[in-house]
Amino acid sequence: MSAPADEPGNPAHAIFERFLRAGECREVLGCFVELCQQLGLQGTGLQLYHGLKAALNYWNAKALWSKLDKKAGHKDYDQGTACAGTKCLVVGAGPCGLRAAIELALLGARVVLLEKRDSFSRNNVLHLWPFTIHDLRALGAKKFYGRFCTGTLDHISIRQLQLILLKVALLLGVEVHINVRFEGLVPPTGKAGGWQAVLQPSSSPLTQYEFDVLISAGGGKFVPEGFKRKETRGKLAIGITTNFINRHSRAEVEVAEISGVARIYNQKFFQNLYNKTGIDLENIVYYKDDTHYFVMTAKKQSLLEKGVILQDKADIESLLSPKNVNRDALLSYAKEAANFSTNYCLPELEFALNHQDLPDVDVFDFTCMTRSENAALVREHNGSRLLLGLVGDCLVEPFWPLGTGVARGFLAAFDAAWMVRRWAAGTPPLEVLAERESIYQHLSQTSPDNTNKNISQYSIDPATRYPNINLQAIKASQVRDLYLVGTVEVDHKRRSDNRLSMAAPGAVCEELLSWCQASTAGYPGVAVTNFSTSWTSGLALCALIHHFRPDLVDFDSVDPQDPVQIHQAMLDIAEQELGIQPVLSSAEMATMTGPDHLDLITYLSHFYQVFSTSPEVEVSERSAPSPRGTRGAILFLSKLQKSRNLAHKRAQDGAQKDTETKRSRRDAEPPRERTGENSDACYFCGRRVYILERASAEGRFFHRGCFQCRRCGATLRLGDYAFDEEDGHFYCSLHYPNAPSTDLPRDEAPALLDGDAGAAAHPLPDAGSPRVPPMEWTSSPVQPTPAAPQAGEEPGEVEDTADAGDTEEQEPLAQPGGDVEVPRAEPQGTAEEGEESGGRRKIVLTPLERLNLSTLNLTSEAEPEPPLKPARLRLHAAPEALPAPWQGQGACKEEEEKIDMEKDLEESDSEEEEEEEEKEEDEGTGLGIMKELYPDPREEEKYPTWKRTLARRARESQMKRFCRAQAIQRRLEEIEVTFRELEQQGIKLEKLLRDKNKSPAEQQTQWTNQLLYLVQKKNNLVTEESDLMIAVQELKLEEQQCQLDETLRSYMNKEDALKTAEDEKAEQEILKQLVEVVNKRNILIQMQEEKRLSELRA
Repeated sequence: MSAPADEPGNPAHAIFERFLRAGECREVLGCFVELCQQLGLQGTGLQLYHGLKAALNYWNAKALWSKLDKKAGHKDYDQGTACAGTKCLVVGAGPCGLRAAIELALLGARVVLLEKRDSFSRNNVLHLWPFTIHDLRALGAKKFYGRFCTGTLDHISIRQLQLILLKVALLLGVEVHINVRFEGLVPPTGKAGGWQAVLQPSSSPLTQYEFDVLISAGGGKFVPEGFKRKETRGKLAIGITTNFINRHSRAEVEVAEISGVARIYNQKFFQNLYNKTGIDLENIVYYKDDTHYFVMTAKKQSLLEKGVILQDKADIESLLSPKNVNRDALLSYAKEAANFSTNYCLPELEFALNHQDLPDVDVFDFTCMTRSENAALVREHNGSRLLLGLVGDCLVEPFWPLGTGVARGFLAAFDAAWMVRRWAAGTPPLEVLAERESIYQHLSQTSPDNTNKNISQYSIDPATRYPNINLQAIKASQVRDLYLVGTVEVDHKRRSDNRLSMAAPGAVCEELLSWCQASTAGYPGVAVTNFSTSWTSGLALCALIHHFRPDLVDFDSVDPQDPVQIHQAMLDIAEQELGIQPVLSSAEMATMTGPDHLDLITYLSHFYQVFSTSPEVEVSERSAPSPRGTRGAILFLSKLQKSRNLAHKRAQDGAQKDTETKRSRRDAEPPRERTGENSDACYFCGRRVYILERASAEGRFFHRGCFQCRRCGATLRLGDYAFDEEDGHFYCSLHYPNAPSTDLPRDEAPALLDGDAGAAAHPLPDAGSPRVPPMEWTSSPVQPTPAAPQAGEEPGEVEDTADAGDTEEQEPLAQPGGDVEVPRAEPQGTAEEGEESGGRRKIVLTPLERLNLSTLNLTSEAEPEPPLKPARLRLHAAPEALPAPWQGQGACKEEEEKIDMEKDLEESDSEEEEEEEEKEEDEGTGLGIMKELYPDPREEEKYPTWKRTLARRARESQMKRFCRAQAIQRRLEEIEVTFRELEQQGIKLEKLLRDKNKSPAEQQTQWTNQLLYLVQKKNNLVTEESDLMIAVQELKLEEQQCQLDETLRSYMNKEDALKTAEDEKAEQEILKQLVEVVNKRNILIQMQEEKRLSELRA
């Protein structure tokens, strides 16, 4: 048996143990040099690895060698000979650069890695996808860092990740050089020479190193010559990161992490934060690792008001320059946000220090995200070829709220290694480049959901990671421009120009007129010859709609004597049934005179996009009509808004004490008078509204930027606003109308619950957080009780969204997928769970519902729920409307569910990993994490495997929801920026067309065509925005369902004997809301499925 590592007779063992535990970059390198000297080992690459393995054969080293041998034995590496003779230079010792270097070393290449720094000081925490956790475990991560992803943890600090990868790279023979800066390439001077690097200091011996592969992982600001960058720009986005010292005390352990909460689906929490502290955020994330790590997106106005930013400046670099940022105010801002979001439960927050020994707080801009147009290229000079590849931020800058940086970075490292393998095998350069670009197309869209599920089979072969990937999607002939011969001249100031081309797509105006004439031909009283007087009677628009949708209009019954009412009826039909928003008021359409009316041309172009897919009309490819079905989202949001407005109105009626007044209002129900609105003037600011910047809602016309909540100034969008007819103001759903105060007492919790750390047995008071947010479509009245949080702020009546507005009588809630009866609010019996209580009605469920609900788990009386981290009741999608015990399936169903959950966990973790974790727990290396999982060791047995799995699933669900929300938010902001660019071009064109100094007719026609082309682009953006808003509605419902589950669980875990009548009543009300939310989600799912099918038929 090998002697202990600390025995004097085994100095190499002791050095190796110090190497494994080393916590600084210099210390790691020093220990490794000392170890090699002690063992008398020289050389690089796998030769060095085999020497270390032969010399260090005691138990701890052998366990590590076993893992690395298993990794190196994969067929892709050809026993370390796949790239023998290939010399690589890797620039940057970030996680992605180190991961690429490891793969190249396993392939048998000689790998030299350069790093300009000499320390790893980034405390920021990275979210890890499941495959990255599995990958790092396979490299022996837990041998270097015993707390790595133990239990439900799925994150790690950048510094710790770099240390793990650095140690693995050194063991595999990678040559690592610190304090060396890469500054460029030196082409070979003769046919016998090779490519070299320009380095600082110039005295470095590596200046003589010749290589044939360069992998750049130097970060977003460094890209080798020859690569082009493109930029996506959103609205101003200011991020703040901060790290606090983690003392790993019991109080700190018990504070729940925040996998991510976003304003887009949880507006109330951020309103509470603003009311209490003046801090205005878009999102916030909190992780615990070596530090308490917080990252958030702050609004500029809030930073100005709090004195963090001293002066408002248009240039973002000047805005966030150190001279314009009050450092003390920034520290106070970050600390207050951290305290509030954790309910002031983190004791004695003290800032961790960065590499400059300053508080680790940083403010940064991520308004613009850049990515390389290509992932690789080849340079040739004097007959010598060099393969260049990008990984990490210099390939694609990650959008930090998505938590995709390190995961996609690792995928890119694998892809780069596969490219080098193909290069070393003698594959023609153009084929290598074409295949790399084919793979690169997938990178930005990858997520845990669309990559292969069998993560244990992942390798550098892209087919093991990307389902159904086509490695020949891009042909060799398409990448000839990526093969550069000779010297390269690069404009370092070049930026991709994202502005839209002003080139006209063709005679769109003439095509539109011909289409209108063909579509209205043969209708009595209709003769379309222009875009003004031919349409004033309203019959032409009526005929156009009737031609394509005769089910919407009875042309023969239209009274031609009232053109204003005809136009108003057609405007309403177009908006409510076709998803086409008005551009003119009905009065304006009935009084058009003179030449062609630009506003009418714009409005009719919407119909062209909707109807032009008809086989009756040949569609010009240049007009780029939107695909069939894209307006389904606009139409759905329009109906959703109508439903919401009616629900708000009913709520107002219900609140009136005078029943006679209420009855008279309902009986009258006159249509809103909208015919006199002026489409040229903004309803909010009164200034001129040009065609491209015009939006409308409730018959009002306005600038998109002016469409804001009256109370809080939040941006409003179609399908996500409330309108008060009495005062004529628009509101967000949180503030309509005269909503109760959202102030949060300092001693009440924000209730930001995570999947792995819930509330106590009793629900926390409603703080506007994810506990029980107000219903977003319609809301059910909730009777507040001392023992239960209020489930909603706005009393209303349950209403089926699909039928909203068609009847004044309240309709029963739709029950898709089966008959679900809500239990009556009667006192519960004392029967055991699984037995029917006398106070409840039997619930009739379909076999499909029973199957779906079989995965839900509740705690039985025999196994009471501990005070922390309760298992969460998850209702993923309709028709999963009710928890399993109410199906009368008894205790044996719960036992079966436990068994299934345990099997699920066994499948997710290999036996080897479980044995390793058990060994480490016995050795005490995972004590801190075990405390986090089990705050009290005596409670450990109350957390069985299936409950831990539920907690893990809940955490993953929350993280997915947050990532989806941030991706949606980012895309909405990019669309907003594109809208502004379109508006600026459209305003310029419209001014030219309306200029009294008439230009030649040919020039005006060209300008009109250009304007219509911009309108079509705007229409496409509107449809995309509407699709995203549907996704927002779905996220809101998911969040509501999640929090209703939590609240319902807290009531169900309470013993029946201790429940009051108020508790039982509140429990039934929560159940009623839960059923309502589930059915609303089902409506969304049905709409999306119909849209998908319509697009397939197109």
